[in-house]
Amino acid sequence: MAVRIYHNPNCSKSRATLELLRDRGVEPEIIEYLKTPPSEAELEAILTDLGFTPRELMRRNEPEYRDHALDSDSLTREQLIRAMVQHPRLIERPIVVNRGKVAIGRPPEAVLKIL
Repeated sequence: MAVRIYHNPNCSKSRATLELLRDRGVEPEIIEYLKTPPSEAELEAILTDLGFTPRELMRRNEPEYRDHALDSDSLTREQLIRAMVQHPRLIERPIVVNRGKVAIGRPPEAVLKIL
């Protein structure tokens, strides 16, 4: 399976991560996740591979986080994942997936450990 990057071309860290991959000779499958959000199952797999809770993968400073009261302790894992699918701006970026290994490109060099 090819390396995949969940990418936002407007994000400097995402662009830098993509450039880093290409500099290493890796041409990833690029998924512009704001246009094509991952499914709930894909997000669940990413979270499992990262060992993260949904909130650890969420951008908590986005207006959607506040507007939908996603800080509520009453929300389940499934509800938080569904919120990320419905509002993909909430998903931390970039995410790089390589053969069942996942890394967040913050900093971009963090993805080197999964190549």
